[in-house]
Amino acid sequence: MSASPASSSYPLIRGLTLLAAVSVIVANVIGTGVFLKARVMTCNVGTPGMVLTVWGVAGLLSLAGALTYAELGAMMPYSGGEYHYLGAAYGRLWAFLNGWMRTFIGQTGAQAAVAVAFVIFLSDLLPRALDPLTHRLLPVGIIAVGTAINLASVRSSGQVATALTAIKVGLVLAIGVGAFLLADGSAGHFALSGAAGTCEDVPASARLGLAGFGAAMLGALWGFDGWNTLTHLGGEVRDPQRNIPRALIGGTLLVMALYLFVNAAYFWVLTPAEVASVPTSSSVALEAALHFFGPAAVSLMAAGLMASSFGTLHTSILSGSRITFAMARDGLFPEKLAAVHPRTRVPAASVLFHGAWAGLLALTGSFDALTNYTIFGSWIFYGMTGAAVFVLRRKWPDAERPYRTWGYPVVPALFLLVTAFLLVTTLVATPVEALAGIGLIVLGLPVYAYYVRRAGPEPDWRQLPPSAGAEKG
Repeated sequence: MSASPASSSYPLIRGLTLLAAVSVIVANVIGTGVFLKARVMTCNVGTPGMVLTVWGVAGLLSLAGALTYAELGAMMPYSGGEYHYLGAAYGRLWAFLNGWMRTFIGQTGAQAAVAVAFVIFLSDLLPRALDPLTHRLLPVGIIAVGTAINLASVRSSGQVATALTAIKVGLVLAIGVGAFLLADGSAGHFALSGAAGTCEDVPASARLGLAGFGAAMLGALWGFDGWNTLTHLGGEVRDPQRNIPRALIGGTLLVMALYLFVNAAYFWVLTPAEVASVPTSSSVALEAALHFFGPAAVSLMAAGLMASSFGTLHTSILSGSRITFAMARDGLFPEKLAAVHPRTRVPAASVLFHGAWAGLLALTGSFDALTNYTIFGSWIFYGMTGAAVFVLRRKWPDAERPYRTWGYPVVPALFLLVTAFLLVTTLVATPVEALAGIGLIVLGLPVYAYYVRRAGPEPDWRQLPPSAGAEKG
């Protein structure tokens, strides 16, 4: 592959241990959804058993994706993840378009969103401390802090991710264990229905039946979104042929177990009707915690959600910057974005770019609609990446595959079917957002046309790229 002098002089460091790799996945996946979505999902499907079934099915489908990505990640443990898999399977145009969308909208828009969420939770904790101007500017400061942390070595970034993951897991366990041990709950709640709940802002068309199940499944699958984050850091994982599959599978299973546990705890404490009647200004987790932590639950939840939001921000900057770095290294973005810091061995220029762009999106408030638009486009590329397992097995039958997808071809085919279901459902339910997502991808075509003329011939995707993580740290 072609390389810029800046990137080839200083290879990345394989400094992420298995624990840090799992932490990156868990910190990115567990955001705020698990604390909020039980209300809407109860309205969607009616009973606790169905809510838990939806979370379980969504977890298994996400696991199918993780099993599929694990083969690609072990075969091509390079920075950029999907960028390489799509390039190898379909050519660099599709690799570029995926990276274009994630760099300018998908990853950075999500970073802006969670930074704003952090400040909202902070205002819940300190309701009189933040004036309107601070409310507007503080998300940029939070992004700056996340960016600064990611400018340190990847090893220290992994340690931060591990610490934040411990806080997230601790919060989930505190709610779950507290509910079962301290609250006056009842197993009889699981036999009741939430049909009598108020279901604020949940349309009748998304309640019960096939439509309700589909709506709940969409929410649960987005609650698991981010299980593939680690693949973008493939060039910085120690012993990647073993640890990438282990982390993808283990991290997804851990999140699945936590989600099922804490949702069961909600229904132990609250009846389904009470869950469905939680106002949109609160969360099911808070209402449940009030039963055993009392008023202290308000501060606990606000602090926990702040930590959860910052953990997602941190890992998003960490992983997203590697996509930008990989594209710049191959000449598809400005060469300066491929620079690796000589001391920390991180792609510092790409990290700074992500922080600056995310800060601008947060400041202008333009991230909300953009991130909604990218959901459809993201799942297009998820599906193409899943199909890449089939393409590359035919295209490169003799390639070394340290891990082969368990259950092939059924498991990746199942993942593709779910992806098709999501795309069709999204297109039917929100055609404007879906088409806007396609339009944002298409906007990358003239940028690609400009850079591809300067980048030279198509890269050899089977060759280990420069700065792919040649040194262990």
